[in-house]
Amino acid sequence: MDTLRQNKVNSLLQKEMAEIIQQESRILLPGGLITVTGVRISPDLGLAKVYLSLFPVKDKKAALEHIKGHSHQLRGKLGHRIGKQMRVVPELNFYLDDSLDRQEEIDKLLKKG
Repeated sequence: MDTLRQNKVNSLLQKEMAEIIQQESRILLPGGLITVTGVRISPDLGLAKVYLSLFPVKDKKAALEHIKGHSHQLRGKLGHRIGKQMRVVPELNFYLDDSLDRQEEIDKLLKKG
């Protein structure tokens, strides 16, 4: 169960990361769309799990690895944006959010039956 502080930091980081990724999308995923679907911060506020949805991408794992390669620059940009609100800028770990893919599979299975 997240604390009130964690929830506030989660929403702040999600908003800021979405804006940063929108600005950097031409470099991170040319011709694709990146959506920040969620952020989960650790209790010590030192590590943030950033969940991304990538569309339309054939090789999502390769695209995610490319984004992870730019995590240092993304963290720097995040630091410039939230430096006044947070003492420490958390480390960023990126994960694929495949909930939409699972939802499509479930919909297809339900339509068959």
